[in-house]
Amino acid sequence: MGLLRSVVLAGGGTGGHIYPLLAFADALRRHFPEVRITTLGSPKGMENELIPPAGYDLRVIPAFQLPRAINLNLLRTPDRMYKSAHAAGRIIDEVQADVVVGFGGYVSVPAYLAAWRRELPIVIHEVNVPPGVANRMGMKFTKNIAVGFPTQPQQAESLRDARVVGVPLRTAIARLDRRSLRGQALAHFWLRPDLPVLFVSGGSSGARTINLAVAGAAKKLAHAGIQVLHVQGGRNDPFEVPSDLPVPYVVVPYLSDMQLGYAAADLMLCRGGAITVAETTAIGVPAIYVPYPHSNQEQRRNALPVVEAGGGLLVDNAELTPEWIERTVIPLARDPQRLAAMGAAAARHGRRDGDEALLDFVCEAVARR
Repeated sequence: MGLLRSVVLAGGGTGGHIYPLLAFADALRRHFPEVRITTLGSPKGMENELIPPAGYDLRVIPAFQLPRAINLNLLRTPDRMYKSAHAAGRIIDEVQADVVVGFGGYVSVPAYLAAWRRELPIVIHEVNVPPGVANRMGMKFTKNIAVGFPTQPQQAESLRDARVVGVPLRTAIARLDRRSLRGQALAHFWLRPDLPVLFVSGGSSGARTINLAVAGAAKKLAHAGIQVLHVQGGRNDPFEVPSDLPVPYVVVPYLSDMQLGYAAADLMLCRGGAITVAETTAIGVPAIYVPYPHSNQEQRRNALPVVEAGGGLLVDNAELTPEWIERTVIPLARDPQRLAAMGAAAARHGRRDGDEALLDFVCEAVARR
């Protein structure tokens, strides 16, 4: 690895962009303790809640959603983008950046433009198919494209020549030994060690369909001897759970220490976001994926290879009901042999070294400058 003195990281809006950015920042700091790490974010994105507490310098610049149709916003885009790129460029010059690494989100576009104008190396990390709008634009300025999953280059023409590096994962998850942490995790959530645990999460924001379906099946789950650890999600409304259940049903609004949830879980019910799929497969958690329906189906594409390999199940959002949970989830959660087989299949599909592999790629890009 060559020496890196100053790196600008761009990404924001959602956890899917921010968590890999933070994991990569941690890898940078491990290998280059003196490196200057500067992150670019937007005024209202989740990066404002997640990046400063992690100890990294966050610089906020104007960021605007790129229009997908011909309208008034399209006419305003050049002026807005000029202002955003100018702001990003001032920061890049101030910190004397060696490279810009982007993880997507609208804040990445001005960073790519500013780096391109300065002939700085640009590395883009993409986890979805098709790539997000911001990264698609960034790909016009660089050939240094890294992806999270081995299926992506076959699924999208724009990713055909991309380097498969995996998804940078938080250290606590990438190094997680579920068996050794399980007792501590169960005690942390006041869960019993003699009963299976269904871990439920709709992502950092939450998923109303998942929340209501599982809560609606609470009595059936409890009387089948299945405990539930349920992450409501930071932007989801509370839901009712019966108070007289014979086994624990634990609801937490948000879970920053996801490694504890994974360690406690025998089975997970979740969305199919790229970060979730990368985490569940890296540590071998059998999962039932409920892809977000209002999109271009990237969550289904994320989860499908895992399901086809035997590492999970896939259910449409519209089909997830309390009755479906009773028919499908309860028998599965009570079958330790099948869960073990699914977990092993999931682990064969995952990888834990995305942060290190991406760092190698970035160092190569800088060395070629």
